Amino acid sequence: MQSDMPDILRNMRHFLSMRDYEAPVIEALIDFGVKRKQLFKSGRLKQVLQGKILAMLFQKSSLRTRLGFEAAMIQLGGHAINLEDHQVGLANREDVKDIARVISSMCDGLMARVYAHQSLIELASVSTIPVINGLSDWSHPCQALADMMTIREHFGEFKDLKLAFIGDGNNVARSLCNASALLGVSFAIASPSGYALDAGVLEHARSVANQTKASVLVTDQPAEAAAAADIIYTDVWTSMGQETEQADREKAFAGFQVNAELMKRAKPHAVIMHCLPAHRQQEITHDVLDGPQSLVFQQAENRLHSQRALLEVLLGQ
Repeated sequence: MQSDMPDILRNMRHFLSMRDYEAPVIEALIDFGVKRKQLFKSGRLKQVLQGKILAMLFQKSSLRTRLGFEAAMIQLGGHAINLEDHQVGLANREDVKDIARVISSMCDGLMARVYAHQSLIELASVSTIPVINGLSDWSHPCQALADMMTIREHFGEFKDLKLAFIGDGNNVARSLCNASALLGVSFAIASPSGYALDAGVLEHARSVANQTKASVLVTDQPAEAAAAADIIYTDVWTSMGQETEQADREKAFAGFQVNAELMKRAKPHAVIMHCLPAHRQQEITHDVLDGPQSLVFQQAENRLHSQRALLEVLLGQ
C-alpha cells in the first residue's frame, strides 16, 4: 500500500453499500480518487497491484462497471477475470457461499453485479478477500461514489448543494439518497405514486441528514423537486429485470422527463447527471443530455477513476 493513502481508508474491508461507512471515510475515498485521477492524467500513477487478480462476477449486463474495473486493474498492474453467471450459476448451479470460498482461494478481490443484494451479503460473509457491489437490486454504491466524485470536482465542495432526482426510487436513487445525506447534500426526489423510495431508506437518510445539516424531500411533482437545485439527476424508467413492466412504467412516468422546461426550475448554474444507459427522448431529451450543463460523460469516465481508487484501497492492503 502506498504511504500517501489516508489512514482512515486502511480499515476498509468490503464495499457493499454507502451506508457501511461514516462520512469521513467516504470523503477521504472521494478525495483519494480525485488525486489518483490527477496522477493518472499526468502519467504518474504507480502500478501498485502487480500480481493481484480481481474476479468479476456478472449476473447482469454491463458497460461502465466491467470496463471501469477491468481497465483499472490493468492500469494498476493487475488482472481481471470475467465470470458470466451462465458459467458460474450463482445460487443455482452452486451455493453462493461455496462460490465465495473458491474465489477467495484463487483471487485477491471479488466484484459482483447481481440481481439480489442478499447474494452480496452472503458472498461477503465468508469471503476472505474484499467484496465489491457492482450493482444489486437494492443499491449501486460504485455509481454513487463516481457521482459524488464528479460533484466534488465540479463544485469544489458539498456544502449547501441540492441534488434533485427525477424518476424511479430505484437502486441508484437509494444509493444517491444515502450518499447525499452522508455528505451534507440536500436530496429531493420526485417519483410517481407507487415508485417512491422505500420508507426505511428515507428514515435512515433523514436521520443522517439531520446531523449533516442537509434535508430530504419526497414529492410526486418534478418541478417541486427541481426548484433551486444545483444538480438534476435522472435514470431510466425501466431498469434491468423490469422489462415486463415497461408499458405501465412509461405511462406512470410520462410527466417525469428531464427537459429544458424542467431545467428552468433549477439554479442557472445547475448541472445534469445521468448514470447511463439513457433512453433519449424518454426520461431525458437530447438537448439536455448533450447540452453545456451536462456532466454525464465526465460522470461516466469517473466510474474508472473512482473504482480504481477503491481497488487500490481494498486490494492494496
